[in-house]
Amino acid sequence: MEAAGWLGVATRQLARQAPPELTPLALTLLLAGALMLAVPPRVWRYFGVYITVVHELGHAAAALMTGQRLTGIRIRLNQSGTTHTLARGRWPAVWSAFWGYPFPAVLGAALVTAATTGWQGPALLAGSVVVVLTLLFIRNWFGVLAVLVCAIASLALLLLCPAGVQGYVLVALGAALLVGALRAWGNVVGVHMRRRSELPSSDAYWLWRRTGVPAAVWLLLMGAVLAASGWAAGAALLGALQA
Repeated sequence: MEAAGWLGVATRQLARQAPPELTPLALTLLLAGALMLAVPPRVWRYFGVYITVVHELGHAAAALMTGQRLTGIRIRLNQSGTTHTLARGRWPAVWSAFWGYPFPAVLGAALVTAATTGWQGPALLAGSVVVVLTLLFIRNWFGVLAVLVCAIASLALLLLCPAGVQGYVLVALGAALLVGALRAWGNVVGVHMRRRSELPSSDAYWLWRRTGVPAAVWLLLMGAVLAASGWAAGAALLGALQA
């Protein structure tokens, strides 16, 4: 297909389309697929890298919202990552530091809501653009590879798959992001409770050092965002089942 053809396909994705038909069986299968992505250790080894990419994008998006300069993002195979910004003042840095762990859940709820309301095309188009632009800020080779895989998968789904398939994939992916966010949050809670030698890797620990507010408070606030995201996604799915 020529460039003009691809552009036409992408442009048509901006229109609202029919949401996927969600029956109880279909939803059960999609949620089972989400669990298979986010729970088995062998699969999580790779899907967890995707959660890390989204985690770092949460830091980056929050930094840009507060006028910070984004200087670089690193993604590693061990599911760690760093986002470097130039912040003026304490609270912009605090804001961007907070949104790493909650952001996969927020994105997951947004994907589920977009799919169940027929806006899967615009959601994919926006996501594809963001992922491609992220390549400008990646500062290590594995990070480039991880983001390229995300970009190729997103663009292939956008350009090659019909709206119904897109909707089903986004529901499963959104649910997997919610489960993955919960797993990552539980891991950092475990760092504070049992593996305190790893505390420097925790955003909540950094927030405590920066603000004096106990890390437990920051963890509870992150957990509250996760719970709200899960509720929003659940409400969207329940509404789709009853439609």
